[in-house]
Amino acid sequence: MHFLHDAVPPHELTYDDVFMVPGHSSVASRYDVDLSTGDGTGATVPLVVANMTAIAGRRMAETVARRGGLVVVPQDIPVPVVRDVVAFVKSRHLVFDTPIELAPHQTVAEALALIPKRAHRAAVVVDDGRPVGVVDAADCAEVDRFAQVHRVMSPATVTIDADTDPRAAFDAIDRARAPLAVAVDEQGRMVGVLTRAGALRATLYTPAVDARGGLRIAAAVGVNGDVSRKAQDLLEAGVDCLVVDTAHGHQDRMLEALRAVRSLDPQVPVAAGNVVSADGTRALVEAGADIVKVGVGPGAMCTTRMMTGVGRPQFSAVLECAEAARSAGAHVWADGGVRHPRDVALALAAGASSVMIGSWFAGTHESPGDLVEDGGRSYKVSFGMASARAVAQRTSGESAFDRARKGLYEEGISASRMYLDPQRPGVEDLIDEICSGVRSSCTYAGAASLEELHARAVVGVQSAAGYSEGRPLATSW
Repeated sequence: MHFLHDAVPPHELTYDDVFMVPGHSSVASRYDVDLSTGDGTGATVPLVVANMTAIAGRRMAETVARRGGLVVVPQDIPVPVVRDVVAFVKSRHLVFDTPIELAPHQTVAEALALIPKRAHRAAVVVDDGRPVGVVDAADCAEVDRFAQVHRVMSPATVTIDADTDPRAAFDAIDRARAPLAVAVDEQGRMVGVLTRAGALRATLYTPAVDARGGLRIAAAVGVNGDVSRKAQDLLEAGVDCLVVDTAHGHQDRMLEALRAVRSLDPQVPVAAGNVVSADGTRALVEAGADIVKVGVGPGAMCTTRMMTGVGRPQFSAVLECAEAARSAGAHVWADGGVRHPRDVALALAAGASSVMIGSWFAGTHESPGDLVEDGGRSYKVSFGMASARAVAQRTSGESAFDRARKGLYEEGISASRMYLDPQRPGVEDLIDEICSGVRSSCTYAGAASLEELHARAVVGVQSAAGYSEGRPLATSW
């Protein structure tokens, strides 16, 4: 990447401060662009879901990995739970979605509580492992909440074999005008479900899978306590990437933790952070990091910059850290500050191998929180990992005095409403939007891969008016 007219600005830059200039391109279609990363994680799209309790659950991990990305399980999750999550994700089908299953005798009230947890907004009624019907919110409207679902369900009108080609599945769903198809094995037992959009996505994305064909997943470990033991437990659980995580990564405790993890000789990539400088990047790489997380303060839930004055505008941080990592044979993840597909593209142009996303994905069906309705709008509650809420969860095993003492110094937002976009309520919808934008950015730059995007991107600096000029208008002026 280089700056337009080679005019390197004397001040620090956010994503809003810069733009990409189109160049000569021989890339005929955005579908010709390879979005796979080169950082060893096996991701086929450059998206990593941040290790935040309100976002990175097993449902999110399954869905994102099926589309080629990676989810990092938070460090606060107990090892036995992580082990269960990893086993669950790795056992998921690479094409078919995991549905909500209901027994015929379960109630409409139970169905209504569970249906919003899936973007396809339906549940499959299963009897002895075999699908007998499908129930959605419309089936439950104006029905006694204690009625059993077998009385309101619709028959499973589209049933397909587990080895059905996605295009054939799409045609079957389309012909039946059904919301989804139910896939079954040779014994007629349910394997999963597939929507029209899911069938299309199966032809556009390549799942991120390990050597055994299971979906990939990462997990985080902190820098306190027995880091080596926790990291060993995570490796034995089968995680595909270890993330050593703390807010201030350029410190002795992080370097010690990294050396402890590296001494285990992990056969998976090790990521560590966060830092925002070349010196911090080099220190983490020398201590054993394969990937460095870059970003202090740009996240939507983070109050670090307002509380401490510490941080750095994210585009400049990624640009400098990526150059330092590249010279040392390592990679960086741009962590935080992305709110539009353009921001993801700019982070990749600056040299990031992947972009970490947190709050943007909090307002989706796949995030762990319960869906709340408020005046016709649906939202989920998100919170920062240094907030009072997160600190309370993290210190639940400590004495009341120690918990109260630590609670005095929390940072971050404890309860933020992340509204679901009615047009893009699922994380896959947002992945579609992001990947569409990034692929188009590559075609404008004449890049057929992310490595070529970084090599060919020409970036200019703009005023606030320049950024505003590029925003679409919902109504006329």
